[in-house]
Amino acid sequence: MCQLKAEAHKYPEKAYQHAWCSTQGGIEEFKNKDYTRIDCLTKTHAVEFDFAHKWAESIGQALYYGLMSGKRAKVVLILENPQKQMIYYDRVKRLSNVYDFDVEYTTTTILER
Repeated sequence: MCQLKAEAHKYPEKAYQHAWCSTQGGIEEFKNKDYTRIDCLTKTHAVEFDFAHKWAESIGQALYYGLMSGKRAKVVLILENPQKQMIYYDRVKRLSNVYDFDVEYTTTTILER
């Protein structure tokens, strides 16, 4: 049986989520009627956070959470190495223009202030 090694990150996803969501006045881990959880629910957006390599998964989750909440879907991609990982943000940004959702990225600087 082959096991994949988990990718090490400088900080956990929840740390980025908490730092960003608290500046937006959002609700962290908002529970939907079907028991799925939105990473951050703001007055206007259902926000999904994911690390850069999970860019594709983040889109589906954000769109679903937008549908469930009636808010606009948004992806916040976590780039711990922006020079190498900007390619993933560019992919999500390109798709956001076609499928009408919002996207931004955050880096370790949000936690290192």
